This record gives sequence, C-alpha cells and structure tokens, in this order.
Amino acid sequence: MTTAALTNGSAIPLSAVPRLPFDQFQDHLVEACGGDHRLVCLCVGRGLEGYAVLAGTGGPALEVLRTTFPEPDFPSITPECPEAHLFEREIAEQRGLKPLGHPWLKPVRYHRAYNTGRDAWGRTGPILPGVTPFFRVEGSQVHEVAVGPVHAGVIEPGHFRFQCNGETVFNLEIALGYQHRGLEAALLCGPHRTTLKHMETASGDTTIGHAWAHCLAVEGLLDLQVPLRAGLIRAVALELERLANHTGDLGAIAGDVGFLPTLSYCGRLRGDWLNMTAVLCGSRLGRDLLKPGGVRFDVDTDRLADLRARLEATAADTANAVELMWNTPSVLARLEGTGRVIRAQAENLGLVGPAARASGLRQDVRHDHPFGPYAEAEITLGHEDLGDVAARARVRWQEIQASVEFLRWALDVLRTLPEGPVAVPAPRALPPNHLALGMTEGWRGEIAHLAVTDDHGRFSLYKLVDPSFHNWTGLALALRGEEISDFPLCNKSFNLSYCGFDL
Repeated sequence: MTTAALTNGSAIPLSAVPRLPFDQFQDHLVEACGGDHRLVCLCVGRGLEGYAVLAGTGGPALEVLRTTFPEPDFPSITPECPEAHLFEREIAEQRGLKPLGHPWLKPVRYHRAYNTGRDAWGRTGPILPGVTPFFRVEGSQVHEVAVGPVHAGVIEPGHFRFQCNGETVFNLEIALGYQHRGLEAALLCGPHRTTLKHMETASGDTTIGHAWAHCLAVEGLLDLQVPLRAGLIRAVALELERLANHTGDLGAIAGDVGFLPTLSYCGRLRGDWLNMTAVLCGSRLGRDLLKPGGVRFDVDTDRLADLRARLEATAADTANAVELMWNTPSVLARLEGTGRVIRAQAENLGLVGPAARASGLRQDVRHDHPFGPYAEAEITLGHEDLGDVAARARVRWQEIQASVEFLRWALDVLRTLPEGPVAVPAPRALPPNHLALGMTEGWRGEIAHLAVTDDHGRFSLYKLVDPSFHNWTGLALALRGEEISDFPLCNKSFNLSYCGFDL
C-alpha cells in the first residue's frame, strides 16, 4: 500500500499512513499529479518527516502518504510536477533542504529555517522581504517597473516587479513575505488558548473559511458529530462571507475600468452582506462564532426572519448592480480577452477556487469533499472556459447566485428545525499520533488544514494552505503579454490575500 485513504474532516492513526522510501514517494506524486490527482498539500515537519495529500476526481476520498526527506538536498519534482513549485520552495526555506533542479528557487516568506536557523541559501544575517535577485529581461527597449510594497490606499504590502517593452509586460515577478507572522510555528504544541484566534485571523477576510477548516480537523481528531443546526449556522456564515467578498470585488472590477455605477452600488452592498453576518453573530467578520464541536450560540426565530428579509432585498439590489455591468458593452470590451490563464496553465499550477473554475476546471470542496450540510444540499458550480478577467467575474456572479439559493434553503430549514443544542463538548486532549485534515471552500477557493499530533496529543505539525498560496503565480501568468495598465484589473479579478500567503 502506497497511500492511506482519508476523508475531509476525519482522522487516522499515523501508523496507518504508509511511509515510503523518498524516491517512491516522489514517483507517486509525479504519477498521480500527471493523472487525475492534484496536490493539496506537501510539507515537512519535525525530524524531516514529509507528508503529502492528494485529491482525485473520482470521489470524496483523499490520499495521504509520508516519507523522510534526505538532507541537505533532494531532487526537485517541480520540472515534472509544476504544482509542487511553491511547496518545494517553502520546504527549502523552512527546513533548510535544497530541491536540486528547481527552476525558480527563491525565498517564499523570507525567514530562517525552523530547525537550524539557516535556510537552503545559507542565510544567517538579517532577512528582509523582497531582498532577492529578480528575473530581468535585457534589451535596449526593455524597462523595469517596481510597484510596492507600500501601496496607495488601505491595502496589504506586496512587491510587484514588471519587465516591460513599452506598455507590454514580458514578465511579472511577485515578492511577498512582508506580513510573515510565524503563524504555523506558533501553532505547534497546541491547541493553545489563542489557537482559534490565530485561525480566524490567518486571512482576515476569510474568518469562517479558516475557522471551519480548523474545526473540521479537530473534530476529526476527537471524532465529534456536530449538531445539524450548528452545521447550518456555520454554512450560513460561510456563504455570507462569500457574498460580501464577491460583491465587493465585482464592484472593484467595475471601478478599475471606470464604470462607477456598479462600483458605487456594490461598495454599499458589500456592507449590507457584512451586516447580515453581524445580525447572525454580532461580528461583521464572523469572529467568535465557530468553535470545535459547533457554534457558540443559536440564532432565534426573529433574527432568522430578519436575515431572510435582508437576503431577498440585498440579493435583488446586487443583481441590479451587477447587471448594469453585464449590459454595458464598453465594460465587457475591457474585460473580455484580458489576463487569460488557459486550462493547461491552471492545471499545471494547481489553481483553485473561482480562478480555476474560470479556466475550465470544475472543482469545489463543497461538491468534491462535502462538509457539514453541503453533503445534503447540492451547490451549483459556476464555471467558464476562457480564463480571462470576464470569465473570473462571471464565475463570481454565478457563485453569488448559487449562494443566495443556498441561503434561502438553509434559513428556511433553520426556521423549521426544533430548538436544540448547537454544540457538543470538545475534550481538550487530542489523541496522540494521529493525522487529520480539514478542508473548506473559502470564497477564494480551497482551504486545507493538516494537523499531526505527537506522543502527548499536541500538534507536532500544523500546516495551513490558503487558496492564495496556489493562485499568486496564476496572477503573474495572467499579466504576460498584457498592457501594464491592465494590472489593477487582473489583480482584482484574483484579489488574493497577502497575509493568507505569508502566514
């Protein structure tokens, strides 16, 4: 046996996870990813113990396998399995192991290795984000444009380096790491009193997505069955989070092409969706709602009626605002054909979420690896094929419509369910030497939390994979051959997280 079967929100003993020789481990990853599987997670923990999680297209089962990484270097699989490129760069930085033959070996978050203080580049002095040799294109008409890390307005820090010929972008290189907080290292030996707070702020606009993924992992370790009512409340919060962000981004896309009606309306409507989350739990971002075992409090009949009325009014206003954009030819002319990422590129990079579905990949954790009430309520997947800004915007709109339909169903079910518990007791002690995986479909795409416990039932490894980790390289590809003035438009069509990547 080369892999162990695992389902979303479940746990297995470490003894059930096959340990392969390193060359067989790599061969299996290359073969699987070259077939009908994709790489959800690849990481290295204590003792250079490496883990990989694979997702296939044939059902909800996931595959997990492990190995021991050799030191000080190992052969890179990125040339044969491009979706491993960032995972291998991360391993080089965190564990000081060098992937030989990696075509683009650069720092990810600019920090020293956990085990030796010396990463694969041998750095021991001050480490500053963005201080790295950038790719350069030579030529008499080639010029370089550097943007950030400090940006205008309220925006997170990140550096973008463009190589251009006139207005045409040859290459965009993205340097992040300015918001590296050492989050994964802080989670070790947990759960701690602050663990759930770390999850809620892993990426601030994805509170519910990350908190639910963490809860799924812990509930899998403790074999907890969350009450139906709690699962529905969680799902309502997750879809409201999706609605707020998609609505705001569609308005921002309209603003980037100078179409102010949709920009103005969607800016207000984003606030209306956030206010619905505040009605649900008292926080516009959903903070302090979820906990392992369920949710912290119920939603009474009056608030459910209020939410139902707000849903219909805000959904109607959102439809009117977005249709203005779809019915304006000058807007569509700017969106269509801009910033294309074709299907082959999306597959090679392992893109997730709306960016993947806009390039023809039909994958969604709610459908492929259902959790909570999504096992019973089918979600209509939005998808397009052209992979341009227009396709990414249309997928966002399709997801808004699907989320509204789901919320109608979920709120009506909550109103008819008898009152009951919304949480089950969650013991503090986790089982020793187990592995668990929690996955959700955040508004940007797949979120994965891999947890491994030690002999004492504490986290010996806790790996977070935010959708932005998969998708930033997709944004860089979208700019190749485009006008540099199209960068804001392409950037907003992805709208990736800096802190969710930096962790």
